Amino acid sequence: MAEALRIGIIGAGLGGTAAAGLLQRAGFDVTLYEQAPSFSRLGAGIQFGPNVMKTMRRLGLEQKIEEVSCHPDYWFSRNWDDGAYLSRIPLNAEHDRYAATYITIHRGDVHEIMIGAVDPALIRFGKKLVDLEETAAGVVLSFEDGSVDTVDIVVGADGLNSRVREKLLGPEDPLFTGWVGHRAIIPASRLSGLDVEPCVKWWSADRHMMAYFLDRNCSEFYFVTGEPAESWPRGVAWVPSTREEMQASFKGYHPLVQAYIEAADTITKWPLFTRNPLPLWHKGRIVLLGDACHPMKPHMAQGAAMAIEDAAMLTRCLSELGTADLGATFEAYRTHRIERASRVQQVSNANTWLRADEDPFWVYGYDIYGVDLRG
Repeated sequence: MAEALRIGIIGAGLGGTAAAGLLQRAGFDVTLYEQAPSFSRLGAGIQFGPNVMKTMRRLGLEQKIEEVSCHPDYWFSRNWDDGAYLSRIPLNAEHDRYAATYITIHRGDVHEIMIGAVDPALIRFGKKLVDLEETAAGVVLSFEDGSVDTVDIVVGADGLNSRVREKLLGPEDPLFTGWVGHRAIIPASRLSGLDVEPCVKWWSADRHMMAYFLDRNCSEFYFVTGEPAESWPRGVAWVPSTREEMQASFKGYHPLVQAYIEAADTITKWPLFTRNPLPLWHKGRIVLLGDACHPMKPHMAQGAAMAIEDAAMLTRCLSELGTADLGATFEAYRTHRIERASRVQQVSNANTWLRADEDPFWVYGYDIYGVDLRG
């Protein structure tokens, strides 16, 4: 019975939160451990394709997210200097084909909605994992605050620098990709009078800028870039940046891009990291999902999507294939996820997605609930 198993999820990011909500609804006894002391509106912009919104539907959150997010009809790719259109990809313009909405939103806003789908009694804030040990009785979790807990299954959803992954495979620094990204959120009123498109990516040979609205009323506008960099200081998560630095990096870019930069007050710069494909996704009672096992550059806007798809597939496998043989169930989860996640990781890292006209149906049209687990 599902109720007899206690599942501990390490990390309350989007993937871990989705896993907690889905597993809770499937009847499992779930505890979600998060190292932050409380929830806060962190992050910047994020895009959820129809492939993700189908899982939000299962969580009962689809309408809530649609009500507060922007729904771009098209993804536009434009040339860096003259603004010529490189592609015009239908998104919500082909809503019926995808059977769900494409949305853009502030990550913190969608995270708050998703957290609301998890019983607050199941969430433990201030729990930074320092060690875990599998015993005959279960998996013993030790936290930085001195507390200890024991669960039957551990789901490592703790991101790029996953402590769970480290316990399975040993310590290994993530790989700096040689790319950094500038980010800023702008009051849309500062762009008044400009022909601002809801979802557009500006491309040159060696860098880009992605820009879109973050809410239903188009009151906040966001941009994120990808730019080459020789190095990044070890242990530094991000650094403040300036308009002047961005203007130098995007010299000669289209006047709209210059207007975005000029309108930004607070600009930050972030490194882009990845990891080589992992030799395993699970061991014993422990299983990984999301960035803990397949981190990627953000250039397809599918990193969080892959984590949420992982959460949905893991829940399906535990519910439909059972828990009597966890090794077989976890291997079925890996088998049904690795090809798709690896393909998305490869395309995302290559930074070619939707630059030219192509059909994105293999990504956005995917429905994880239509996958035959025994096929």
